[in-house]
Amino acid sequence: MRQLSALLIAGTMVAGCSQSSAQPQAEGTGPGGISGGAPPPSSEPPRAANVPLATTSARESGHVVAAGAADAVYNYGPTVMVEDGRTRMWWCSQYGSAAPPGDDILYADAGSPDGPFAGSGGGAPTAVLSGSPGNFDGVHTCDPSVLRVGGTYYMYYTGAAGDHALGNAIGLATSTDGVHWTRANGGRPILGPAHDVHRANVYGSGQPSAVFLDGWYYLMFTDTTGRAAGWNGAGQFVIRAHDPAFRDGVESLGDNGFTPVDNTAAPRTRSVVDGFSADLEWSGALDAFAIAHETAAGTTITFWNRDFTMQPYAPLVIPGPWKEGPGLVRRPDGHAPTSVQDPCGTVSLDVVRATQTGGSGAPTGLQHFGLDVHGAGGCSAPSRTSATFDGVAMPSPDRTIDLYRRGERIRIDRRSVAAVLAGELVDRQLPQVAKLPVKTRLRSGATVVHAYGRGFGMVLDGILYGLPDTSIVKLNGSGVLEIDPQQWDASARGLPLGG
Repeated sequence: MRQLSALLIAGTMVAGCSQSSAQPQAEGTGPGGISGGAPPPSSEPPRAANVPLATTSARESGHVVAAGAADAVYNYGPTVMVEDGRTRMWWCSQYGSAAPPGDDILYADAGSPDGPFAGSGGGAPTAVLSGSPGNFDGVHTCDPSVLRVGGTYYMYYTGAAGDHALGNAIGLATSTDGVHWTRANGGRPILGPAHDVHRANVYGSGQPSAVFLDGWYYLMFTDTTGRAAGWNGAGQFVIRAHDPAFRDGVESLGDNGFTPVDNTAAPRTRSVVDGFSADLEWSGALDAFAIAHETAAGTTITFWNRDFTMQPYAPLVIPGPWKEGPGLVRRPDGHAPTSVQDPCGTVSLDVVRATQTGGSGAPTGLQHFGLDVHGAGGCSAPSRTSATFDGVAMPSPDRTIDLYRRGERIRIDRRSVAAVLAGELVDRQLPQVAKLPVKTRLRSGATVVHAYGRGFGMVLDGILYGLPDTSIVKLNGSGVLEIDPQQWDASARGLPLGG
C-alpha cells in the first residue's frame, strides 16, 4: 500500500479510467468507457475495397429453436450471445400472462444456436422486461440488443407508451446476470426520434444494436424521421460514446465520419444500410463491422471498416426464408466469436431470425442459419493480429489464463477474473500468439484503486490499468484503496483491462 501511494504521488503510473458502478452514473465515462480510443494509425498499405470472401459450410437448424410459452403471440427480434459455453438469447414476444398487455422481452438459453432454448430450470422462456406504465415504455418493450462489459449487462431496447405515431424510443436497462433487469437513465429513453423530416412511416426510433469496441459503445438504430432515411423510412444510423447511456461525449456518424454532437437527437445525416431491423457486430479477424439485414435472398451481410469510411469486403448472403430481421450470434462485447480451429482465416457468421407468420400475422418461428467465411487474413500484419485476438483469453502454460488486449499479453491468476475482463474465453492455447511476451500479471488479491469521478484501476508492475467496473474486487479477493483524483489525473493514460 505504501509503495502504491508513493508511485501515485510521483505520477509514474499509466492510468486507464472507467465507471465506478454497474448502474450508469455521472461519475467517470461509464463502465468500460476508456479514453484510449482507436488503435494508432498504421504504416501498412491501404486496404482494398469490396474484396470477395469465400464461403462454405452453409447451415440451418431446420426447425424452430426457440418460442415462448403457449400464450405467446409471436417471437422475433432476437439478440444472441455466446458466453461460458452457453448460447443465451433475448427476443420480442407477447405473453397474455404478463402485465401490462403489450410487447415483452423473453429470455432463454441453450447449448448451441440450434437449441432447444429453455428458460430457468428447463421450463418455458420467461418475460424479463415488460412495459412500465406511465413511462415512455409503458406498453411495449421489444427489439433487445444485449452486451456484457465487465460484470454488467446492458440491454438496449425499443419502448413505446402505446401505438400512437412516433411513439417509439430507445431505452437502456442493466443487470448483473442477464435475467433480472433495472431500467437505467431514470427510466427515461436514451434516444428518441430526431424529427429531421416527416414521412408516412411514423414508427420513430428503435430497433437498436450495440457493440463495445476500443472503449466505445456503438449504437446502430432505425429512425424513420431521420434525414438520410429512405422514402419508406428505412435506414440505419450510428452513434458512439464512452458512456453506455449516451448522456455525454456522443459522436454521430455523418458524411465526414464521427463528429461530436450535443446529444442523441442530432440530425441523422448518414445511413450505413438501407433496411429495417438490422444487427451489428465487430469481427476482429476481418477487422471490420458486419451488418446483418434482410434482403430478397436471405440475410445480407454488409461490411464497413473501423471508422465506416470504406467497405473492405463485398456483401454476402446467408440464404433461406425469413419474415423479420436477424440476430447475429455474438460474444458478450458484440464481437464475432473466434474460430479455435483457424482464428486468423475463418469467421463464422450465424444468425437467428423469424421465418414464419403466426396466427395474428406477426412474425414467429425463430430458426438458426449460418455459414463460414474463409481467407480473412487476420494475421497478415501485426495490426491485424492484434485486432483478431483483442479481448480473447486462453489457458497459459503455467495453468493461469492469458488475456490478449491490443497486442499485449496479460497473465491472470483466476479464471473467473479473466472471464469477466475478456470478451471471450477459449478452451485451449492458440499457437498464433504463443510467442507474444507476457506484459504483466494480475495476481490474486492485487489491490484495486479508486478515484472519485475517475473510476477503478489496478496497479500491475508499477502501471495502473483501467477496469470496467467493480466486479473483479470480489472475484479476485482484492481490497480497494481510495486515491485523490488529482493523483489519478497526474498519471499518464494506458491500457484498459476490460475493453
